[in-house]
Amino acid sequence: MSSDVFDHLHHLTDTSRPDIFAAGTDALAVDDLGPGRRWSTWLDVERGCRGPEPRPDWVVTEQAALDTELGIVKTGKEADVFLLERAVPDDAGPSVLMAAKRYRSAEHRSFRRDESYLEGRRTRRSRDARALERKSAYGRAVAAGQWAMAEFAALGRLWSEGVPVPYPVQIDGTELLMEYIEADGAPAPRLAQVRPDHDLLVWYHRQMLDAMRVLARAGLAHGDLSPYNVLAQGERLVLIDVPQIVDIVANPHGVDLLQRDCRNVCAWFAARGLETDDEALLADLLGEAFG
Repeated sequence: MSSDVFDHLHHLTDTSRPDIFAAGTDALAVDDLGPGRRWSTWLDVERGCRGPEPRPDWVVTEQAALDTELGIVKTGKEADVFLLERAVPDDAGPSVLMAAKRYRSAEHRSFRRDESYLEGRRTRRSRDARALERKSAYGRAVAAGQWAMAEFAALGRLWSEGVPVPYPVQIDGTELLMEYIEADGAPAPRLAQVRPDHDLLVWYHRQMLDAMRVLARAGLAHGDLSPYNVLAQGERLVLIDVPQIVDIVANPHGVDLLQRDCRNVCAWFAARGLETDDEALLADLLGEAFG
């Protein structure tokens, strides 16, 4: 593991974060493993809560693997992302770094934009639906679980469709483990943070439009696409933060959200000197979706 990773993270200690693995599982098999460590939860989750096949070779599935918390990568309004190492405690065993996205508990978070994104989705249990409507404490807990599962399902679908997104390894409650996207030994920066030269800017633009077209052909829009929800992994772009992914047909706000995606993307590239047309892009994507 590159030591550079640790230079870009805030390290956690047993005293600074006693609830280090609080999200995701109800009980953890610590067994004196030390602070910030647990046995791998791969076999603890149901089969449908593991990533799509064929799985990348780097996914560690051994029962003897340990999960070790390494630090925090990003904090957000609705979830925090941590760096997690999953490794077999043997020099010859496999080891991988993953991003652990943990949706916050009901009292520490809110989903203010739920309504427009969730239209067209169904909640099977009537009790859950009523709780969501009332926005009770239980309803907020349901929302947290819904959004974690929504992101896991969206990542799995997009990965299978060929959209450049992190591979979703597994979901356990409100903890989502996924591929850790790094660049030069550090967390990959957001597109908004990079200053590409003209040639790389053109390449980024092509990748972005290609990804949006793949989404549109599947009848989907990101719903919150902007340079802040895209990582720049060297010359490769990776779309992130997809729990709100929108069905353009089923969601009555679908076309409006797609249009906003087009405006956000085109505005960023136009501000850096590329000629763009968000209305033409929208027409192109609608043709992909309904053609």
